[in-house]
Amino acid sequence: MSRKNTWNRLLRYTGQYRLVSWGALLSAALSVGASLIGPLLIGKAIDLMVGPVKVDFKSILGLLGIMIIIYAAGSLFNWLLIILTNKMAYQSVNDMRQDLFEKLNKLPLSFHDNHPHGDSISRFVNDMDAVSDGLLQGFSTLLTGILTLIGAIALMTYTSPLLTLVVLLLTPAAYMTARFITVKSQKLFREQAKVLGNLNGYVEEMIGGQKVVQALQFEDRSYEKFTEENDRLYHAGVKAQFFGSLANPSTRLVNNLIFSIIAIIGCVAIIRGHVTIGGLSAFVIYTNQFAKPFNEITGVLTQLQAAVVSAQRIFDILDLSPESPDAVKSIERQQCKGSIVFDQVSFSYNPGKPLISNFSLQVNSGMRVAIVGHTGAGKTTLVNLLMRFYDVDSGSIKIDGTDINDISRDSLRRCFGMVLQDTWLFAGTIRDNIAYGKPEATEDEIIAAAKAADAHSFIKRLPNGYDTLISASGDNLSQGQKQLLTIARVMLVDPPMLILDEATSSIDTRTEIRIQKAFQRMIQGRTSFVIAHRLSTVREADLILYMMNGNIVESGTHEQLLRSGGHYAQLYNSQFSLSQ
Repeated sequence: MSRKNTWNRLLRYTGQYRLVSWGALLSAALSVGASLIGPLLIGKAIDLMVGPVKVDFKSILGLLGIMIIIYAAGSLFNWLLIILTNKMAYQSVNDMRQDLFEKLNKLPLSFHDNHPHGDSISRFVNDMDAVSDGLLQGFSTLLTGILTLIGAIALMTYTSPLLTLVVLLLTPAAYMTARFITVKSQKLFREQAKVLGNLNGYVEEMIGGQKVVQALQFEDRSYEKFTEENDRLYHAGVKAQFFGSLANPSTRLVNNLIFSIIAIIGCVAIIRGHVTIGGLSAFVIYTNQFAKPFNEITGVLTQLQAAVVSAQRIFDILDLSPESPDAVKSIERQQCKGSIVFDQVSFSYNPGKPLISNFSLQVNSGMRVAIVGHTGAGKTTLVNLLMRFYDVDSGSIKIDGTDINDISRDSLRRCFGMVLQDTWLFAGTIRDNIAYGKPEATEDEIIAAAKAADAHSFIKRLPNGYDTLISASGDNLSQGQKQLLTIARVMLVDPPMLILDEATSSIDTRTEIRIQKAFQRMIQGRTSFVIAHRLSTVREADLILYMMNGNIVESGTHEQLLRSGGHYAQLYNSQFSLSQ
């Protein structure tokens, strides 16, 4: 995306606040007008000082009073300009942040699976801050700068057309200097933002897995990796800031040379009577004001460059395609009986590397289906396809005779309750975490779900019971307790179909027995899929599927598969041979 397109998109965000924009423009015009009138009055006051005894003090005092009023008004309107531009910038960035969060929620699961979480967080926080800082500096600088340029040129022409022509001929030198440095620094700021995102992603991973890092004595290697990434950020940042910081002193040097030339030509003009001393004084001030916008813009060039690069990174996410939309006439299914058919389903995460090929399966309503097999066999992939986290490459999946592609995603996913191996909790109370899928649940319903999940007893032992605050990572709970809360969450929703993906993997054997009894009560009459490595959890299943390389190689009940002596029997015996 080009810089022009990026700025146009940013301006569309700010354009939503036209009243604030017009107020800022009016304040900028009045503030700049006051600053431009002042030098004209100063020049007139100087011309009133003809000699040691030829000074018109009365007129000078009158001009001084007018200047005090004008400059006071200019300060007031400049303050209003800052207030309004701050409001416009923060509101615009707030809208961008909302759009980004909404887009992140709508992106397909493949984006989150293949994109570092830390980099997404970096775009949401660091890049947004960079855009905010750039807009804050850019709005006021551009508004006052453009108006100052127009006003200064008009008053310089009124004072001395010859000197104005000299200034206009020399000014492009300052612009070309700033332009050259801007182009050179653009790539460096883009690299800096990219490296910062990578560093945030790595830090987020290491902090989240700190127990594993320490358990495997990975501290030194993780520190080396961090140092490497941090050094890359340091060098990228130093280069970007160095080249960006050259713009302001370089343009100031060029402008000082221009002032020197103006002073020499102006003195000659005074001697020849083409301009008065007061007029030259006013002109020099106008020349400084004319150059001021260039100096200010190059002074904030570093922030503006960082803002453009960060905005491009944000728009890269906003431009990604969301989940494929529901069919125009998608069905809003209110109830599901639970009859499911996989018909010749083929799927691959990466083109050219098929995972599931021509997979077929029929599950009757109310059946408890267990899916077992080695890691990578495609067990969880079936769940991802069933929930439409991913769409099949070919074939179809039907629920109660209806293709899931014809059912709206929201109503489809409401038919299922999921308990995953990886627990997810958020910062809040125990009560809020259990009621996440059903915020309107009553206290009795929440407690009943917790009791069904065998979580009520440990919750009551917490300092504030159901009002106990937990962190997003749930550090004040054991892994088993966190899993029990996620099970209670699903039990509260009471969905017509269940998906249990290693749901009891983090729970001790004694608790697992109680949970299995709770599951038995919950799944009674409901279709359920149980993915498990521990085969003790699947013995009572109506149908056990053994998957290998995305295909079903064995199916049957527990007793049937043991008698057949196939893959399932080998896996079962390997787990229980010691106990037998």
